[in-house]
Amino acid sequence: MVVMNTTSNFWAQRIGRFVLYLFASLVLLFLLLPLLVIIPLSFNSEPFFSITTDMLRLQPEAFSLRWYQQLGAHPNWLLATRNSLLIGLCATVLATVLGTLGALGLNHPHIPGRRLLTALLLSPMIVPVIILAAGLFFFYAPLKLTGTYLGLIMAHATLGLPFVVLTVTATLSGLDPSFYRAALNLGATPFQAFRTVLFPIIRPGVLTGALFAFMTSFDEVVIVLFLAGPQHKTLPREMFAGLREQINPSILAVATLLILFASLFLFCLYLLQRRSQHLKQGSTNKQP
Repeated sequence: MVVMNTTSNFWAQRIGRFVLYLFASLVLLFLLLPLLVIIPLSFNSEPFFSITTDMLRLQPEAFSLRWYQQLGAHPNWLLATRNSLLIGLCATVLATVLGTLGALGLNHPHIPGRRLLTALLLSPMIVPVIILAAGLFFFYAPLKLTGTYLGLIMAHATLGLPFVVLTVTATLSGLDPSFYRAALNLGATPFQAFRTVLFPIIRPGVLTGALFAFMTSFDEVVIVLFLAGPQHKTLPREMFAGLREQINPSILAVATLLILFASLFLFCLYLLQRRSQHLKQGSTNKQP
């Protein structure tokens, strides 16, 4: 009787696990299918959004790199790429520095108004982007920051800062504060203790937050529509304008490159998470 119950439980667990994996696979396929359709369409030799019979038959003449070549030759796409990289990198640096300093300050146990400050720093993640964009527009207009690179960089840094605060705060939560105090007791200045002791431990969290901040800036379009001038086109804004004005597979080529870029971002994020876990385990093992 016990053997029969054990066998039935075993098969029930196997069937339940199979159903769970099947359901998860179907959900994942449902989410990824629109992205997977974009990739073959970007290689279409025809100037329209459809998968032809020749593509289904894998005929070589049905595929072409013309839309990728057009990206490298069209001045609007080149300008949009340059602006996205420039604004994204500058906003990432600003958000990473301010977010790391904010997380270090919030990690102090005796800081007054800690919860209120945390809520303020995380509010750009909670407030709808269109409300934030309208508020930034009316705030920047008297300061003459609308239609400038500085205004866009500051706005994108505002969006990326909560991600840096969250990731660095999560890294600091597993940190033994005795390491930092020991460095100070040995004669190191606060900056030296941060650079040599604290920063190597929280570096995975800082880099993870920086990646999130960069991807947030690189993918943002609403704030750009509110604040940017004609010369401040970014890739998302150019794609949005292309869908409204002239629809051609060049937009799908850009989308495919962004998908590959996002996949690389996720891979880097996975490596940083493994590095962070390794450092946490190492610091735990060193504790007496």
